[in-house]
Amino acid sequence: MFSRLNRSTKLSCGFTLIELMLAVAILGLVLVMLAGSFHVVATGKVHAENRLAAGQQSRTLLTGMSNEIRGTVQTALSAPSQVIVIGTGRMENRAPLDSLSISTLDPGHRRTLEGFGAEDTVTYATTPNPNHRGWYVLTRTQTSSLATSVASNPDATVVLADNLLALHFRYFDGGTWVESWNSQSLPPGAQLPQAIAIDLALAAPGGAPLKLSTMVSLPMAFAQW
Repeated sequence: MFSRLNRSTKLSCGFTLIELMLAVAILGLVLVMLAGSFHVVATGKVHAENRLAAGQQSRTLLTGMSNEIRGTVQTALSAPSQVIVIGTGRMENRAPLDSLSISTLDPGHRRTLEGFGAEDTVTYATTPNPNHRGWYVLTRTQTSSLATSVASNPDATVVLADNLLALHFRYFDGGTWVESWNSQSLPPGAQLPQAIAIDLALAAPGGAPLKLSTMVSLPMAFAQW
């Protein structure tokens, strides 16, 4: 009798094949869920980092443009400078893609290194991005305001961004905001707008574009001659 009981107890120990298969299936399901969660977290982290980088890029770009616009030149009539503020509005695919040329005393970061010098002409322009439909390339060209062309400086043009979606400039003449500006058609002493508004949009990860706006006052526009 005891022998049969011991044999029955030994046979009841362990797992059946169905139990093992069920345990493996449950374990596999848990691992799949964990892997999916890890993937979502990792993807979210990458998107967040890329969006932060795009935000930093757009803020740096807007700050540089603002500084150069703020340094636009209009000296006294006794020592006239070459006043250049030429802004042209343009629409493409229902998005503003304006261009702007200015004669400035703040070309990039050079002023902090060398101090004030002869003014430079800086031009912001846009062209379609050949590698991505709907995106545009924003370029910056810098030359001496005394030069007649950029041919002598093949490195004068640099790419600031290749994910531009929109760039819009507006000009405040003291009474109204206008969409374009041409200093060459205005009398000396009144060739600068009092302020320039910048609206910038860059493509960013996640689908939602990064949009930034600012308004820059031009100190030399308020000089009394």
